[in-house]
Amino acid sequence: MTTAHGAGRPTRVADLTAGSVEYRLERHGPGTVVMLHGGHMRAGLPLGEEVFAKAGFSVLALSRPGYGRTPVTTGTSPDGFADVIAELCGRLSIAEVAAVVGQSAGGPTAIALAARHPGLVRRLILESAVGFLPWPGRRTRLAGNLLFAPRTEAATWALTHALMRRAPQAGLRLLLRDLTARPVGPVLAGLDETHRAALLELFTRMRSGSGFRTDLRHMKAAGPGRDGGDERARRAAQVTQPTLIIASPDDGAVAYAQAEALAGTIPGARLVTSRAESHMIWFSEDYPAIAADIAAFLTTEGTASP
Repeated sequence: MTTAHGAGRPTRVADLTAGSVEYRLERHGPGTVVMLHGGHMRAGLPLGEEVFAKAGFSVLALSRPGYGRTPVTTGTSPDGFADVIAELCGRLSIAEVAAVVGQSAGGPTAIALAARHPGLVRRLILESAVGFLPWPGRRTRLAGNLLFAPRTEAATWALTHALMRRAPQAGLRLLLRDLTARPVGPVLAGLDETHRAALLELFTRMRSGSGFRTDLRHMKAAGPGRDGGDERARRAAQVTQPTLIIASPDDGAVAYAQAEALAGTIPGARLVTSRAESHMIWFSEDYPAIAADIAAFLTTEGTASP
């Protein structure tokens, strides 16, 4: 295993059967929560983790294939990377995971981990998560393949980071417009200073590597009647653990219909509707209540099967 202290929190790299994987393990208690962040994120960038740390759970965050220092060849699919996570847990002597959390594009891998390794995972939490319906829209797909191609990704983020530093209002407007289904002006005006500063900090640290294009490739066949979507729907139906789904109808990046479809497919899943005005449910006025809901969910009797 190797260690790095680059931008963000310190991470390590483990060499496993399927390849290398970057991870961050922060110990707060005996139980462990696995965090699978969404697009443009990596293990060293925390998002929505405070609720788990405050509840006394250790946090194991991973960089999905193509993000951070996890090669795109490790795992290569949500199912494959789920098996990588299970192997890493074994390497770290984690015999049981209190919950796996899938945020945004990390949703399919979280679902796969719960479905494929029921003896490891006790609960599933999905936050603004992609499910098995078509995603993303044509405009996002075309822009993503152009802006985050190998020759353009670094320049795209260098310009974005510079904009965030030199013209933060314009930078936030630029990124939030694709994250909300509402007019971006009022959404931006409604952010308090704490949330505004946190978003700026997050956006100035994001990178895509080859991860976002990998996400787009995996989701290309998604949707009912298509092989990828049907397989993800089958995976969702195989989940037996208690499941909490959190989503906002005003999410402009991942449609609320994704959450509704997941809630209708995962047996016994509970859908909590956030009043967030964008994809970023962690920066909404009602998030303290949602965090309390998450903390209470973690105390419910989880199930893990052999």
